[in-house]
Amino acid sequence: MTRFRPCIDLHQGQVKQIVGGTLSDDGASPDTNFVSGQGADYFAAKYRADGLIGAHVIQLGPGNRKAAFAALKAWPDGLQIGGGVTAVNAASWMGAGAAKVIVTSWLFDELHRFDLNRLKALSEIVTPEKLVVDLSCRGSQGEWKVAINRWQTVTDLKLDADTLKLIAPYCSELLIHAADVEGLRAGMDEELIRFLGSECPLPVTYAGGAKQFEDLARTNELSGGRVDLTIGSALDLFGGEVSYADCVAWNA
Repeated sequence: MTRFRPCIDLHQGQVKQIVGGTLSDDGASPDTNFVSGQGADYFAAKYRADGLIGAHVIQLGPGNRKAAFAALKAWPDGLQIGGGVTAVNAASWMGAGAAKVIVTSWLFDELHRFDLNRLKALSEIVTPEKLVVDLSCRGSQGEWKVAINRWQTVTDLKLDADTLKLIAPYCSELLIHAADVEGLRAGMDEELIRFLGSECPLPVTYAGGAKQFEDLARTNELSGGRVDLTIGSALDLFGGEVSYADCVAWNA
């Protein structure tokens, strides 16, 4: 059955909900749906109290380490941490209390080519059971391609059945943001959810475009209950209209 998976998105040290496709490295501010007056530790403690296993903390760029560490301290061994994770720092994040580490951009070389050896090396450091691979993507000519560097760079790696089979032995689950609709609250990429439910050999969480509580049931229907759903900007915790309490009750 599809589960609700909460998130803590960090940008410049604050908990924010942004339109993912507007992130850039040129200093321009992204389009922002919500900025919380509460710290990351507040949301971590809330998710812990409500038993929401599998919540992910994503660092969107620099300046987020202090907030990320505060979240992990509030719920040791209860959160997944992503954003800037490499073979060099993965063990330190685990030592700081992460349940799992999430890796994406580091799996690609300087020419934005996927490097399976990097994935193998990282899985040996933290073990596959503690590793989540982020294959967030953008649509391109009728297919999906993995996007890295805060979704700014579209790579040549196709998100297809062969890619999923290649990666599956080295991690325990996948996280996939549909970057084209992330933060827009204008509808999910239903074809992507259907594909993941049919082809993904691992537990997988989809994020992007959810706008109503009924999207949990819709994801369950599209994926045969094999894909979990993150609701971000549309959640009332983050200024939206979807009831967080209803989502907690859905999991129960």
